[in-house]
Amino acid sequence: MAAGATIHTFDIDVAEVDRGVYDSITLRVARHPSETDAYMVTRVLAYCLELEEGIAFGGGISSTEEPAVLVRDATGSVTAWIEVGAPDAARLHFGSKLAGRVAVYTHRDPTKVLAAWEGKTIHRSGDIVVRSFEPAFIDTAVAALARRNTATVSVTEGQLYLDLNGVSASTGVHEHAIG
Repeated sequence: MAAGATIHTFDIDVAEVDRGVYDSITLRVARHPSETDAYMVTRVLAYCLELEEGIAFGGGISSTEEPAVLVRDATGSVTAWIEVGAPDAARLHFGSKLAGRVAVYTHRDPTKVLAAWEGKTIHRSGDIVVRSFEPAFIDTAVAALARRNTATVSVTEGQLYLDLNGVSASTGVHEHAIG
């Protein structure tokens, strides 16, 4: 954990109908001093939407060798590299060569994020999934944040429903292609 990090706890019920994933999880999230609340909310949502055996938070902001979220198999090999925000093309290239699957979850304008990668070498760029949420959705979630949080995350037919500390919001989960 980074020095000066603020710990946030999330008790989350996840019901992702689209993938058949149902679970209750508790996350202790260390928010680095340079990490915005919007980035942290997006990181927690990415974790929930990618939930599977072997998932963990990576070094993220403080690490150049790990993404915000990653999935390892039983041997310790990275099977999924999940970035948050607006990673540079070199990180995506590295992650795509290392893991079988790469995804990016962004709280930023996806057209600007995608434009930054134009003309850059990114291994298997066509296989990388970029997902975004509506800005008002992220703003609502940020406003509801506390140090100790209770949430329900439900996904059905590409629509995300969030109840965070009694505040409800929903958004489409928008997918974008690189290229």
